[in-house]
Amino acid sequence: MKLDKSTLPDIPIAKPTYARGDVAVGIVHFGVGGFHRAHQAMYVDKLLEMGLASDWGICGVGVLPGDRRMADALGSQDGLYTLLLENPDGTRDARVIGSIVDYRYAPDDPEGVIELLAAPSTRIISLTITEGGYDVDRVPVGSVNVFGLVTEALARRRDRGVTSPTIVSCDNVQGNGEVARAAFTAYADRTHPGLSEWIEADTRFPNSMVDRITPVTTPDVIATVRDEFGIDDAWPVVAEPFTSWVLEDTFTDGRPPFEEAGVLLVDDVTPYELMKLRLLNAGHQALCYFAYLAGYRLVHDAASDPLLAEFVRRYMDEEGTPTLKPVPGIDLPDYKQTLIERFANPGVRDTIARLCFGSSDRIRLWLLPVIRENLRTGGPVQLSAAVVASWARYAEGVDEEGQAIDVQDSLADTLVPLARAQRHNPTAFIENRSVFGDLVDEKRFVDEYVATLESLHRDGARATLEALVKPS
Repeated sequence: MKLDKSTLPDIPIAKPTYARGDVAVGIVHFGVGGFHRAHQAMYVDKLLEMGLASDWGICGVGVLPGDRRMADALGSQDGLYTLLLENPDGTRDARVIGSIVDYRYAPDDPEGVIELLAAPSTRIISLTITEGGYDVDRVPVGSVNVFGLVTEALARRRDRGVTSPTIVSCDNVQGNGEVARAAFTAYADRTHPGLSEWIEADTRFPNSMVDRITPVTTPDVIATVRDEFGIDDAWPVVAEPFTSWVLEDTFTDGRPPFEEAGVLLVDDVTPYELMKLRLLNAGHQALCYFAYLAGYRLVHDAASDPLLAEFVRRYMDEEGTPTLKPVPGIDLPDYKQTLIERFANPGVRDTIARLCFGSSDRIRLWLLPVIRENLRTGGPVQLSAAVVASWARYAEGVDEEGQAIDVQDSLADTLVPLARAQRHNPTAFIENRSVFGDLVDEKRFVDEYVATLESLHRDGARATLEALVKPS
């Protein structure tokens, strides 16, 4: 059965019972991928089902060439899609999500998108544009991009006397609200002189922490939704059951009652985001390069290997946790144990390649702050340095069996040649100061890094891990 509004009454799984035609757009979201659809859109769908968010429907916006496929998929299904949750015991839960009530592909009609963003009814603009998406120096002025569209809309709102929206980043970046503020004001300075002052005074950018493991949708997921539930869905999304969203409660022009859907509204999200970035996200980095080099291709297989699990847990306990602030209401030992169990969930079938994607942004934002903090305080850096070394070895682009590795990174053209030079110059990779700053000058870090890199070259990933986790 093809999924769209005409077949919705006959769909045999949980589905919207609210009247989607009566839902007005209050949120415009850039970057409608798997994570947004498994996370923020799911929370809004919950509120709509409770009758609490009829003015807060979502309009998705795509700006990248790859977003046209999402426009076509959602357009053919009236914005509907299936959210498939893979439970650790092998069972599945599924629901049709209905909170995305419109979608625009901005290159087809940039003016229409700007006017939507400028409309008083748009009270929240949210973003999942990836960790590296906030580098406005990479964004050409004049192209169709999130910063150009939003700043033009903000200029029109200012000129028309319309209240500014709240801009909510949902990306895995520490201080993501502040990072978004800096990016939008910097772009505004280039294109609309004086606008950045209005943004600073009138626009709020709450920080947030988002958490749900959401792998890429594969043909197997599409087949499962079709074969098990009888639904022909062009682009379902699969996720783990666990979900969390911690959001600072500072909004310019109102917000949905997110707390009714399980969102934690706080005054300061910093402790929670540091916990997530330095344990879950950096924990993924601790796992993925060693795992790939050791021959693993699926996350749950790697996380079920006691050696890899022990290395990740030791990193979290000995180097990640000491850099955290107290986290109100969180049992950290339990949280870390839960992370290992989540990584090992066989139903999710997350790929090692996904965790290795965009390493230069991810390592820089998630792991290097842990290293710098421990260097500052005299804490240990052996395991963190080993993670960086495992990335450097992975970035050589050839695995231990001599097979090519497809290194997917915005800086691959720079980093892969540096990685290949490290057989002769062990610090070649970390001499790239645009990524590593002054870490190459920190002898304690460099010594640990070089020791692991040499072990990886000499002994391979598994023997290197065994040496790293053996009792001292």
